[in-house]
Amino acid sequence: MSILRRKLRLETERLTLRLPAHSDYRAWASLRELSRDFLTPWDPLWVEDALSRKAFTNRVYWAARAEAAGTALPLFLIRRQDGALVGGITLDNIRRGPAQAGTLGYWVGAPHARKGYMREALEAVVHHAFTQLDLSRLEAGCLPENAASRGVLEKVGFKYEGVAQSYLQINGRWRNHVLYANLRHDRRGRTDVG
Repeated sequence: MSILRRKLRLETERLTLRLPAHSDYRAWASLRELSRDFLTPWDPLWVEDALSRKAFTNRVYWAARAEAAGTALPLFLIRRQDGALVGGITLDNIRRGPAQAGTLGYWVGAPHARKGYMREALEAVVHHAFTQLDLSRLEAGCLPENAASRGVLEKVGFKYEGVAQSYLQINGRWRNHVLYANLRHDRRGRTDVG
């Protein structure tokens, strides 16, 4: 007997968040190429075939498997007004048992930066993670100099927890990251960021 899964869709004021589909390839490759200079200071090193159809096909299959297994939730941000892809957000490394936690990563295309799209997406994913996935803790890290990323995390309730030394390879170099967390039942108090 086969069970049909409802396709996950999160809606915000301006966006639909959904799993990537094969039909997204051209929009994704175009936006990533257009945004290459904007994204590479914050991304892992782009491999030679990073924007190939094969790499994207692998990403689509991984996203479907990971969502079905409950280990990750990789979503594209689609602007409802015109169907444009504006970025992506992934709740990854979902850990069950005593941890009930996951790690967030995200990117936005250069033409769509500083327009509030990532804040909307983060709010939706945080709400979904706490209310539907029953997670207790969400973590995110970014480079210390990435003021935009730090700001959006703080605006949606993430609080600074410290620095991880040589945390990830970014653009080919091991880099320190500032770590943030958002707790479902946060008793740590408010940040001054509004």
